[in-house]
Amino acid sequence: MAPPPPPPLAASTPLLHGEFGSYPARGSRFALTLTPQALHIQRLRPKPEARPRGGLVLLAEVSGCCTLRSRSLSDSAAYFCIYTYPQGRRGGRLGGRRRAPRTFRADGAATYEENRAEAQRWATALMCLLRGVPLPGDGEITPELLPRPPRLFLLVNPFGGRGLAWQWCKNHVLPMISEAGLSFNLIQTERQNHARELVQGLNLSEWDGIVTVSGDGLLFEVLNGLLGRPDWEEAVKTPVGILPCGSGNALAGAVNQHGGFEPALGVDLLLNCSLLLCRGGSRPLDLLSVTLASGSRCFSFLSVAWGFVSDVDIQSERFRALGSARFTLGTVLGLANLHTYRGRLSYLPAAVEPASPTPAHGLPRAKSELTLAPAPAPAPPVAHSPLHRSVSDLPLPLPMPQPALTSPGSPEPLPILSLNGGGPELAGDWGGAGDAPLSPDPLLPSPPSSPKAALLSPITEGVPEMPASSGLPPPTPDAPEAISTGGPPDHLLPPLGTPLPPGWVTLEGDFVLMLAISPSHLGADLVAAPHARFDDGLVHLCWVRGGISRAALLRLFLAMERGSHFNLGCPQLGYAAARAFRLEPLTPRGVLTVDGEQVEYGPLQAQMHPGLGTLLTGPPGCPVAPAFYGPKPRPAHRPRPACLLPHNSWLWGSQDLFRTH
Repeated sequence: MAPPPPPPLAASTPLLHGEFGSYPARGSRFALTLTPQALHIQRLRPKPEARPRGGLVLLAEVSGCCTLRSRSLSDSAAYFCIYTYPQGRRGGRLGGRRRAPRTFRADGAATYEENRAEAQRWATALMCLLRGVPLPGDGEITPELLPRPPRLFLLVNPFGGRGLAWQWCKNHVLPMISEAGLSFNLIQTERQNHARELVQGLNLSEWDGIVTVSGDGLLFEVLNGLLGRPDWEEAVKTPVGILPCGSGNALAGAVNQHGGFEPALGVDLLLNCSLLLCRGGSRPLDLLSVTLASGSRCFSFLSVAWGFVSDVDIQSERFRALGSARFTLGTVLGLANLHTYRGRLSYLPAAVEPASPTPAHGLPRAKSELTLAPAPAPAPPVAHSPLHRSVSDLPLPLPMPQPALTSPGSPEPLPILSLNGGGPELAGDWGGAGDAPLSPDPLLPSPPSSPKAALLSPITEGVPEMPASSGLPPPTPDAPEAISTGGPPDHLLPPLGTPLPPGWVTLEGDFVLMLAISPSHLGADLVAAPHARFDDGLVHLCWVRGGISRAALLRLFLAMERGSHFNLGCPQLGYAAARAFRLEPLTPRGVLTVDGEQVEYGPLQAQMHPGLGTLLTGPPGCPVAPAFYGPKPRPAHRPRPACLLPHNSWLWGSQDLFRTH
């Protein structure tokens, strides 16, 4: 019988304490104290500080830690470097994050081996805290406590947002995940639905998560690709994550809020989400099954929109070069040409007590270290188009040799980033005038006799081949893009065009907009459903009826930046929490979107499937100003009231950090 887990430590409980020198500055001495939430730094020499500047390093702002050694053979000291991303100050307010590595010198012993053991003890303790690995109460802290690095499959849309996605990925994402010791393979998508094809041909057993580096559209492709596989029941359990580099970053805004960070945009939002990814942790993700008029079905993690919201989303596509500012310009143009749409909205109100969320799926962890094998010979040609934009620190056979990275129009190749040793060796981090440069000293070096890790399978495009005896239907690679051939049945929905069962609520009239949203955010800075959770099992319906003035509609969207639009008392604004809904547009022309992607216009219906997917969110953070996001919305329909959202805290459930299944 396994021993019970140790009780959680108080935030201020000292775990380690010691005295260290600094690098590259000589002569300074610091007292370091490590607690479960922060590293406290106090200068001892040359002059103690009464109020030390930069003396508190929050672990929420740390991406990773590595051990180092001097290249000078006469130096018996060992070193460890902490990669931090603190927020700056702008006019007395918190500003953007900046990379600020801190390197300390362990020199209390006479021999290098003893100093190295001390540096490794601190680096291991820090990495255990970052990844949620419990520290032994009275045992020795050794690098063997650390699991192998999770293996992430990164997909980047190089044209995302204002075309800066690849540059941001190269400058911010890859260095940070390397500092965290995460293993990765990166593929650049080349066309629409490329990500969908890739995940359908991926051997998912070799990856611990799929992360998109783009806007919300790329994750839409990934999830529908997973649910379009013959083995969708297992495939959809694969944790997915998002690092925002697009113009629409709604899910990233919700992840940022879940992590306890203040609202952010642009590079700041990307750094926040990257920090959370480095920490690990996941939540169940509700997915909405959407059946369109033609009978095709797709899955949504974000929203279904009709009216003003979808009009702005699609009509602002021509301003994509502006990035997220395209939505601001689109909103102004939409207000100038405001339309109303006649339609019928029916929904199944949520029960008073929503079903308990399913257990979270974390990234698998193992005690063994990931040992890298030599790069294999190029794989033989395959029938599908080659994947020629790839960067990896894993032994991944590719259909095309690596020199194809320099093909015309392709971004320049990246250097191979080191594992366990932290990140790229930067002179600014580990070198200074008069100081011998430092080099990585991995926490877990591979023993000479250790077997090499098996090579990962080549990545192919399309649906994986299934054994003839599997009993699963054959794949349909030529199916329309919006169709997902797999996924659970919609047991709450009758066929489109047939009467609805008892218990449904129906509203008919003129609408300016109708929005069905799953997470809290409609955009990185738009909080449409303030108290929504990733796994509450609800679809949050918001609508605005006709008769609202342009000024009142503008006030709603301005208040939505703070999640306080339900405070305005707007009589045309309605809300309901539901488990399923049906939308029947009665206006002959209009625009419907699912997760920002335009779909066929006509009647549609949808059902929420609680916890069907798994989202990499990082650990939950402290609540960010509970009053900031406003009160819970009031149900608009009195005869059959939908329940108020039962959640009043952003601290949900337990962390599930990279654990083994």
